[in-house]
Amino acid sequence: MRIFVTGGAGFIGSALVRHLIENTDHEVLNFDKLTYAGTLSTVERVASSNRYRFVQGDICDADAVKAAIAEFKPEIVTHLAAESHVDRSIDGPGAFVQTNVVGTFTMLSEARAYWLGLDDEAKAAFRFHHISTDEVYGSLGDTGLFTEETPYDPRSPYSASKAGSDHLVSAWGHTFGLPVLITNCSNNYGPYHFPEKLIPLMIVKALAGADLPVYGKGDQVRDWLFVEDHVRALHAVFEKGEPGRTYNVGGNNEKQNLEVVKTVCAILDRLRPRADGQSYATQITYVADRPGHDKRYAIDASRIKDELGWEPAETFETGIEKTVAWYLDNQDWWQAIVAEHKADQRRGLSV
Repeated sequence: MRIFVTGGAGFIGSALVRHLIENTDHEVLNFDKLTYAGTLSTVERVASSNRYRFVQGDICDADAVKAAIAEFKPEIVTHLAAESHVDRSIDGPGAFVQTNVVGTFTMLSEARAYWLGLDDEAKAAFRFHHISTDEVYGSLGDTGLFTEETPYDPRSPYSASKAGSDHLVSAWGHTFGLPVLITNCSNNYGPYHFPEKLIPLMIVKALAGADLPVYGKGDQVRDWLFVEDHVRALHAVFEKGEPGRTYNVGGNNEKQNLEVVKTVCAILDRLRPRADGQSYATQITYVADRPGHDKRYAIDASRIKDELGWEPAETFETGIEKTVAWYLDNQDWWQAIVAEHKADQRRGLSV
């Protein structure tokens, strides 16, 4: 099949592109604006494939989207392009509304126009797959899990913009009959993660001998999903999922943020010990919490397991070991990004 991937130079998008080129016979078009969080180095190892091509473009630019779709003639559109960092959404929410809401509207409009021109067989086979987040559901208490029926209750500008995009996708399915799919995933981690996010940030700062900033008490709980498990789920959904259906994707790995940071420190202690013999955990420091910080996310991923046969292959212990080792082996990749974009700088304190 021909798979049109928006945001294919970002963290999850690039993992999907690598997966599709290396493990399937599908053709892939990577459509990416190359913002601060997108770099073609993430797909360098598959870029020479004759089944891969790249177009630099903005999902908010209807003419660029229309031209790319018309030329590639996709059977699947997987829409991952988004602004995704909660702290940045607090400082500048306008970019999140523009990219995540207006950009998704533009993608839906152009995908529908293309879909309407297909013959009946191609129309029936077409899918528009929107990739979203569990943050649209809000914050859980100490117990319970997000299901596909959980009411939306977004708490940050980021999650509100993703909730808006989810609703647009659902509406295009109900009103216009576009064959749509939505997935809502928990916190991803793994190779090529932009170093402003928790796990890579802790690795980068630990190796630099800097403080490891833990928000508040560090007792916020997240469900952690290894990115390569996630893209296998996406693959299963757009190939086998039922149009109009939502699938939650989780790693079954609930961890407090402080526990995550301490785990990273313990692995670094073993793989790259500090010269003074001290643990990296001595660098942990507690900082002002994020405004409106959600307390707990946890996903019930039983639907995708029962209906599509997907479940995560990695535990948090195996996935985090692979992740830390990758960052140690690929310092040239992230050092340049940190230097250019000040990715290790604290954001999200504007109130």
